[in-house]
Amino acid sequence: MRKAPQQARSREMVERIVLSGREVLVEHGYDAFSTNRVATAAGVSPGSLYQYFPDKASILDVVIDRYWAEVADSVAASLADRIGDAGPGMVRATADALVSALEADPVVLRVVAEELPLHRNRERRAALERRVRELATTYLAARPAVSRRPSPAAAAWVVVLAVENLVLRWVLDQPETISRDDLLDEIVALVGGYLLT
Repeated sequence: MRKAPQQARSREMVERIVLSGREVLVEHGYDAFSTNRVATAAGVSPGSLYQYFPDKASILDVVIDRYWAEVADSVAASLADRIGDAGPGMVRATADALVSALEADPVVLRVVAEELPLHRNRERRAALERRVRELATTYLAARPAVSRRPSPAAAAWVVVLAVENLVLRWVLDQPETISRDDLLDEIVALVGGYLLT
Protein backbone atom coordinates (compact mmCIF):
# COMPACT_ATOMS: atom_id res chain seq x y z
CA MET A 1 0.00 0.00 0.00
CA ARG A 2 1.28 3.43 -0.90
CA LYS A 3 0.02 5.21 2.23
CA ALA A 4 -2.09 4.27 5.24
CA PRO A 5 -5.53 5.85 5.35
CA GLN A 6 -5.97 8.18 8.34
CA GLN A 7 -9.63 9.21 8.31
CA ALA A 8 -12.56 6.84 8.74
CA ARG A 9 -13.85 7.70 5.26
CA SER A 10 -10.46 6.87 3.73
CA ARG A 11 -10.26 3.58 5.66
CA GLU A 12 -13.73 2.67 4.40
CA MET A 13 -12.69 3.45 0.83
CA VAL A 14 -9.53 1.32 1.13
CA GLU A 15 -11.59 -1.53 2.55
CA ARG A 16 -14.05 -1.19 -0.36
CA ILE A 17 -11.13 -1.31 -2.80
CA VAL A 18 -9.73 -4.47 -1.20
CA LEU A 19 -13.13 -6.19 -1.11
CA SER A 20 -13.75 -5.17 -4.71
CA GLY A 21 -10.30 -6.48 -5.62
CA ARG A 22 -11.31 -9.87 -4.27
CA GLU A 23 -14.58 -9.75 -6.21
CA VAL A 24 -12.79 -8.81 -9.44
CA LEU A 25 -10.25 -11.57 -8.91
CA VAL A 26 -13.05 -14.11 -8.43
CA GLU A 27 -15.18 -12.87 -11.31
CA HIS A 28 -12.51 -12.18 -13.92
CA GLY A 29 -9.47 -14.18 -12.78
CA TYR A 30 -5.88 -13.16 -12.44
CA ASP A 31 -5.20 -12.43 -16.12
CA ALA A 32 -8.05 -9.92 -16.39
CA PHE A 33 -7.48 -8.31 -12.99
CA SER A 34 -6.87 -4.57 -13.38
CA THR A 35 -6.92 -1.41 -11.31
CA ASN A 36 -9.63 0.05 -13.56
CA ARG A 37 -11.91 -2.93 -12.93
CA VAL A 38 -11.26 -2.72 -9.21
CA ALA A 39 -11.90 1.04 -9.11
CA THR A 40 -15.16 0.60 -11.03
CA ALA A 41 -16.31 -2.22 -8.75
CA ALA A 42 -15.42 -0.17 -5.66
CA GLY A 43 -17.18 2.92 -7.00
CA VAL A 44 -14.06 5.08 -6.79
CA SER A 45 -12.00 6.90 -9.37
CA PRO A 46 -8.73 5.35 -10.51
CA GLY A 47 -6.98 8.41 -9.05
CA SER A 48 -8.46 7.70 -5.62
CA LEU A 49 -7.34 4.08 -5.88
CA TYR A 50 -3.81 5.15 -6.83
CA GLN A 51 -3.55 7.30 -3.70
CA TYR A 52 -3.36 4.07 -1.70
CA PHE A 53 -2.34 1.38 -4.17
CA PRO A 54 0.39 2.12 -6.74
CA ASP A 55 -0.57 -0.79 -9.00
CA LYS A 56 -2.66 -3.92 -9.29
CA ALA A 57 0.04 -6.01 -7.63
CA SER A 58 -0.32 -4.04 -4.39
CA ILE A 59 -4.08 -4.70 -4.31
CA LEU A 60 -3.50 -8.37 -5.07
CA ASP A 61 -0.98 -8.57 -2.24
CA VAL A 62 -3.55 -7.39 0.29
CA VAL A 63 -6.28 -9.66 -1.11
CA ILE A 64 -4.02 -12.72 -1.07
CA ASP A 65 -2.56 -11.90 2.35
CA ARG A 66 -6.05 -11.67 3.80
CA TYR A 67 -7.15 -14.91 2.15
CA TRP A 68 -4.23 -16.93 3.54
CA ALA A 69 -4.58 -15.23 6.94
CA GLU A 70 -8.23 -16.35 7.08
CA VAL A 71 -7.26 -19.93 6.22
CA ALA A 72 -4.34 -19.93 8.67
CA ASP A 73 -6.42 -18.48 11.49
CA SER A 74 -9.12 -21.08 11.00
CA VAL A 75 -6.77 -24.06 10.91
CA ALA A 76 -4.46 -22.81 13.67
CA ALA A 77 -7.44 -22.11 15.94
CA SER A 78 -8.76 -25.62 15.40
CA LEU A 79 -5.36 -27.17 16.08
CA ALA A 80 -4.79 -24.96 19.13
CA ASP A 81 -8.24 -25.90 20.49
CA ARG A 82 -7.32 -29.57 20.22
CA ILE A 83 -3.71 -29.43 21.35
CA GLY A 84 -4.73 -31.27 24.54
CA ASP A 85 -6.44 -34.07 22.60
CA ALA A 86 -4.63 -37.13 21.39
CA GLY A 87 -4.92 -39.58 18.57
CA PRO A 88 -7.15 -39.88 15.52
CA GLY A 89 -9.79 -37.44 16.76
CA MET A 90 -7.32 -34.58 16.75
CA VAL A 91 -6.05 -35.48 13.28
CA ARG A 92 -9.58 -35.71 11.91
CA ALA A 93 -10.70 -32.44 13.52
CA THR A 94 -7.67 -30.58 12.21
CA ALA A 95 -8.07 -31.99 8.69
CA ASP A 96 -11.77 -31.14 8.84
CA ALA A 97 -10.90 -27.56 9.83
CA LEU A 98 -8.58 -27.31 6.82
CA VAL A 99 -11.27 -28.66 4.50
CA SER A 100 -13.75 -26.13 5.91
CA ALA A 101 -11.29 -23.26 5.58
CA LEU A 102 -10.48 -24.09 1.95
CA GLU A 103 -14.12 -24.79 1.07
CA ALA A 104 -15.17 -21.41 2.47
CA ASP A 105 -14.18 -19.71 -0.79
CA PRO A 106 -13.28 -22.31 -3.42
CA VAL A 107 -13.28 -19.74 -6.22
CA VAL A 108 -10.60 -17.64 -4.55
CA LEU A 109 -8.73 -20.84 -3.70
CA ARG A 110 -8.76 -21.90 -7.36
CA VAL A 111 -7.45 -18.51 -8.50
CA VAL A 112 -4.79 -18.45 -5.79
CA ALA A 113 -3.71 -22.06 -6.32
CA GLU A 114 -3.96 -22.33 -10.10
CA GLU A 115 -3.87 -18.88 -11.71
CA LEU A 116 -1.48 -16.74 -9.70
CA PRO A 117 2.17 -16.85 -10.64
CA LEU A 118 4.05 -19.02 -8.15
CA HIS A 119 6.03 -16.10 -6.72
CA ARG A 120 2.79 -14.30 -5.77
CA ASN A 121 1.68 -17.17 -3.58
CA ARG A 122 4.73 -19.08 -2.39
CA GLU A 123 5.63 -17.03 0.70
CA ARG A 124 2.05 -16.73 1.93
CA ARG A 125 1.39 -20.45 1.60
CA ALA A 126 4.72 -21.17 3.30
CA ALA A 127 3.67 -18.93 6.21
CA LEU A 128 0.47 -20.96 6.64
CA GLU A 129 2.41 -24.22 6.52
CA ARG A 130 4.98 -22.90 8.99
CA ARG A 131 2.30 -21.77 11.46
CA VAL A 132 0.50 -25.12 11.41
CA ARG A 133 3.78 -27.05 11.38
CA GLU A 134 4.96 -25.27 14.54
CA LEU A 135 1.76 -26.24 16.34
CA ALA A 136 2.03 -29.82 15.08
CA THR A 137 5.67 -30.03 16.18
CA THR A 138 4.72 -28.81 19.66
CA TYR A 139 1.91 -31.36 19.78
CA LEU A 140 4.16 -34.26 18.73
CA ALA A 141 7.03 -33.24 21.01
CA ALA A 142 4.69 -33.08 24.02
CA ARG A 143 3.25 -36.55 23.27
CA PRO A 144 6.05 -38.98 22.44
CA ALA A 145 3.60 -41.91 22.66
CA VAL A 146 1.61 -40.51 19.71
CA SER A 147 4.49 -40.91 17.26
CA ARG A 148 7.38 -43.29 16.76
CA ARG A 149 9.07 -40.90 14.34
CA PRO A 150 12.52 -39.82 15.58
CA SER A 151 12.03 -36.10 14.94
CA PRO A 152 8.79 -34.27 15.84
CA ALA A 153 9.76 -31.41 13.50
CA ALA A 154 10.40 -33.71 10.53
CA ALA A 155 7.20 -35.67 11.21
CA ALA A 156 5.20 -32.44 11.44
CA TRP A 157 6.66 -31.25 8.13
CA VAL A 158 5.65 -34.48 6.36
CA VAL A 159 2.18 -34.60 7.92
CA VAL A 160 1.35 -30.94 7.31
CA LEU A 161 2.42 -31.01 3.65
CA ALA A 162 0.70 -34.33 2.97
CA VAL A 163 -2.59 -33.26 4.54
CA GLU A 164 -2.48 -29.79 2.99
CA ASN A 165 -1.93 -31.15 -0.51
CA LEU A 166 -4.56 -33.87 -0.19
CA VAL A 167 -7.17 -31.43 1.06
CA LEU A 168 -6.25 -28.79 -1.53
CA ARG A 169 -6.64 -31.27 -4.39
CA TRP A 170 -9.88 -32.66 -2.95
CA VAL A 171 -11.45 -29.19 -2.65
CA LEU A 172 -10.31 -28.15 -6.14
CA ASP A 173 -11.00 -31.45 -7.93
CA GLN A 174 -14.19 -32.49 -6.09
CA PRO A 175 -13.68 -36.18 -6.98
CA GLU A 176 -16.91 -38.14 -7.18
CA THR A 177 -15.22 -41.25 -5.82
CA ILE A 178 -14.42 -39.84 -2.39
CA SER A 179 -16.77 -38.07 -0.02
CA ARG A 180 -15.66 -35.60 2.61
CA ASP A 181 -16.02 -38.25 5.35
CA ASP A 182 -14.06 -40.73 3.25
CA LEU A 183 -11.32 -38.16 2.74
CA LEU A 184 -11.09 -37.50 6.46
CA ASP A 185 -11.01 -41.25 7.20
CA GLU A 186 -8.19 -41.73 4.70
CA ILE A 187 -6.21 -38.82 6.15
CA VAL A 188 -6.56 -40.25 9.67
CA ALA A 189 -5.36 -43.64 8.40
CA LEU A 190 -2.46 -42.09 6.48
CA VAL A 191 -1.26 -39.91 9.36
CA GLY A 192 -1.79 -42.61 11.97
CA GLY A 193 0.07 -45.21 9.91
CA TYR A 194 2.95 -42.83 9.26
CA LEU A 195 3.33 -41.63 12.85
CA LEU A 196 3.20 -45.10 14.37
CA THR A 197 5.73 -46.81 12.09
